[in-house]
Amino acid sequence: MSVINKIIGIIGGGQLGKMMILEAKRLGFYVITLDPEANCPSSSVSDELIVARLDDVAAFRELASKADVITYEWELVGIEALRTLEKEGSVIYPSVKSLAVIQDKFTQKQALQQAGIPVPDFKKIDNINEITTGMLKTTMGGYDGKGTALIKTEADIKTAYDSLGGGKKPLMLEEFVDFDIEISVIACRGISGETVIYPIAENYHTNSILDTTIVPARITDDITVKAIAIAEKVMEVFDGVGTFCVEMFVTRSGEVSVNEIAPRPHNSGHYTIEGCFANQFENHIRAIVNLPLGNVDLKQPTVMVNLLGQSDGSAELVGIEQAYEENPNIRIHLYGKGESKKGRKMGHFTVVDDNLKDAIAKAQRAKSLIKVIGKA
Repeated sequence: MSVINKIIGIIGGGQLGKMMILEAKRLGFYVITLDPEANCPSSSVSDELIVARLDDVAAFRELASKADVITYEWELVGIEALRTLEKEGSVIYPSVKSLAVIQDKFTQKQALQQAGIPVPDFKKIDNINEITTGMLKTTMGGYDGKGTALIKTEADIKTAYDSLGGGKKPLMLEEFVDFDIEISVIACRGISGETVIYPIAENYHTNSILDTTIVPARITDDITVKAIAIAEKVMEVFDGVGTFCVEMFVTRSGEVSVNEIAPRPHNSGHYTIEGCFANQFENHIRAIVNLPLGNVDLKQPTVMVNLLGQSDGSAELVGIEQAYEENPNIRIHLYGKGESKKGRKMGHFTVVDDNLKDAIAKAQRAKSLIKVIGKA
């Protein structure tokens, strides 16, 4: 079977899976998706859809019986189900071994620390008496600010502890980093070890959810060198195959440390669709089927803005006509989610320009116009 004739299985049918599929289909691949929702974003573009939980061994086996290679769009999938497939001969990228470490934020930090990669101080929490000030996190399952609680004073400890399950979930405590800027590095590594590093992204969050990404990041050459070196080492430590994201903190003194790793394409890498020659999704597909990786150079300065649900209800996009009239170069991506929820990622848009300052200004203007609202 030739490379192009391979069948790709994707576990998870959200927007990341959908964007993977769009690149895979452009290259002629047949794609099968597994997701709990029949109307998931990927359902409109996938060749086949298996509706099942993300830890259903029988459904995973069905997917494996049809696919030549399996990947996933979200790290919180059933690790034991994946281990079963691997034991039965399935080809899975990124590897189950690396995912098992990354899934648990505590073991993820341990692996990074042992490799000499800078991370904030951290420790495992077994009871409430061990908690001090810092960032309290559940070690499993948290994303977009869920599963975290900032403890500024001793008076916050009980509230934070209770909000994260009151000891029913494994917890860890991290040093709070008084960072100057948050950045992320999208890296992609092939089966042979070939690695490409995308231009560094500068990120801004609202309520712990990514709001805006600016590329190139407004950082010094020294910080750029440090961040790239860290990303390259992360890919080696986890023997990564496919696209990974390494989120980092940068302090005012120029120290760079790793916040978290995502073993998949990432929201902060959406800028690559319009901003780079080969985007993060195309290179993920190329990596897992053992094709040479594409050019990741930045075409023009790019700003990506998430379209978050403004309210609950049936999703409706407003402001698109005026935004397009003012700037026909805006590129809007809607994920196909019928229901809007406040803070839910419903889509994103990008603005590219010869000048970064102008791209930022145009993106801010478009953000004031384009909204996703929920209608009763």
